[in-house]
Amino acid sequence: MNEDLRHTLRVAEPADAAALVGLIRELAVFERLEHLVEVTPERLAAHLCGPRPVVEAVVAEADGAVVGFALFFTNYSTFLGRPGLYLEDLYVQPAHRGAGLGKALLRHLAALAVARGCGRFEWSVLDWNTAAIGFYERMGATVMPDWRICRVTGDALTALAA
Repeated sequence: MNEDLRHTLRVAEPADAAALVGLIRELAVFERLEHLVEVTPERLAAHLCGPRPVVEAVVAEADGAVVGFALFFTNYSTFLGRPGLYLEDLYVQPAHRGAGLGKALLRHLAALAVARGCGRFEWSVLDWNTAAIGFYERMGATVMPDWRICRVTGDALTALAA
């Protein structure tokens, strides 16, 4: 796919599930959200590569090891009447930052969105993560100040469904 010096990007495979879960745990620690992590390699593999995949991922490798990833899925814009690409998580291990991997992953997904006829490529960022916000803005993203994420989980989700 793409190469950035000693790094390579490629589509995630079922065998990558354990490495991806390890990176997801690292990301959760960084975001101070490790208490929310429930994913297992088996669950991720089923959703990534099972009979009805709901997510996709691109991994960044260095010397045969997975050192970063972008996990994404298709959404839909009713206003545009077109699909969109939603980036759920982007993470590069600290030792591999500064080599252009984050930029390469974002560019790869942007190209994929264009190739798929998507009208949008979107993601969320924590408001305290000023380094990421600055990086995303330098890449051409607009942080949407008027939008807030709404979430229903756990008992509240069960109650809403009842």
